[in-house]
Amino acid sequence: MRGHLTEKIDVFAFGVVVLETLAGRPNYSTKDDNKVYIFEWVWELYEDKHPLDVLDPRLEEFDSEEVLRAIKVALLCTQGSPHQRPSMSRVVAMLTGDVEAPDVVTKPSYITEWQIKGANTNDMSTDVSGQPSSGPRPNLSAFHEGR
Repeated sequence: MRGHLTEKIDVFAFGVVVLETLAGRPNYSTKDDNKVYIFEWVWELYEDKHPLDVLDPRLEEFDSEEVLRAIKVALLCTQGSPHQRPSMSRVVAMLTGDVEAPDVVTKPSYITEWQIKGANTNDMSTDVSGQPSSGPRPNLSAFHEGR
């Protein structure tokens, strides 16, 4: 995550695309010059036991088990360390149901760091690469609005 390209960067990007597809929204939302990334919002929903709230409200029919599986796989794909991300062949196996997606997914350290820094340092944040960024850590309500 610290600006180094790895063979698992495509896995991370795939996880983001899955979340964008499910939510019907882009990777980030801006409000008041703050940028909120989709995986931050999804993590909040996942931890609050409302992961299906990420779904685009225009979706009228869906299999909640399959959507939950896709969310778990996407969260695995966006882990901070490339070593914690599954291979693409494992991603495909989890999405098709050939391999079970784990029920417990570890929150990426970069999100935890953003939250800690936000609480302890005048809401200063880091960008996706882990580098400090200017301005306060955004409120996740930017994604919640319009729902």
